[in-house]
Amino acid sequence: MTTAGVAGLRRFLTARASEPDPERCDLCAAAIPDGHPHLVRPGERSLRCACRPCALLFSGDRAGADGAFVAGYRTVPDRYRRDPGFTLTDAAWDALRIPVSTAFFLVDSTRDGVLACYPSPAGATESELDLAHFGEGVGASRLAALLEPDVEALLVRRPRGERTECFLVPVDACYRLVGLVRSTWKGFDGGAAAWAAIDGFFDDVRARARDLEGAP
Repeated sequence: MTTAGVAGLRRFLTARASEPDPERCDLCAAAIPDGHPHLVRPGERSLRCACRPCALLFSGDRAGADGAFVAGYRTVPDRYRRDPGFTLTDAAWDALRIPVSTAFFLVDSTRDGVLACYPSPAGATESELDLAHFGEGVGASRLAALLEPDVEALLVRRPRGERTECFLVPVDACYRLVGLVRSTWKGFDGGAAAWAAIDGFFDDVRARARDLEGAP
């Protein structure tokens, strides 16, 4: 082989070695692209990556028909909804004892209860809610009636001096927010970069969310 040929082969091998390994389905090990579905196991606060066929196996009506729910996984859906008529009083929010302006709420089917979680520089902080307080506030929203246990959450943001927003989102979107806060937060107040990233996250949620129709 010529010197040029050896050099070309070396460049080819170097390029191949530097290519990152593709993400793989946690169930069947098939390569999966960015934007792949996720699975959750009820009672656990962790996500598993899935290929489309595995995600279909554990989604919707098939979860009951094929015994997938018994096997322990449910597919996270991809719907985003917003209630333009949502309101939340300061008293209702204060009753939840959440010390920050952003939180998400999910129904844990294994506990038959509601968890409140909020992002922090250390990760997600969880607290089990008093169901009466939840039902008088966030739980009284029209979105709460649509909420799928374990796989969806109500995401609430209360910017100071602005109207409170409430979204129905896939639970993996909430974990994405938690990771965003954890990776960008600096110092006591977070810093400009962290808040820009958080604002960008909510811009994306608004763009994806479909408004509920009809009067409250």
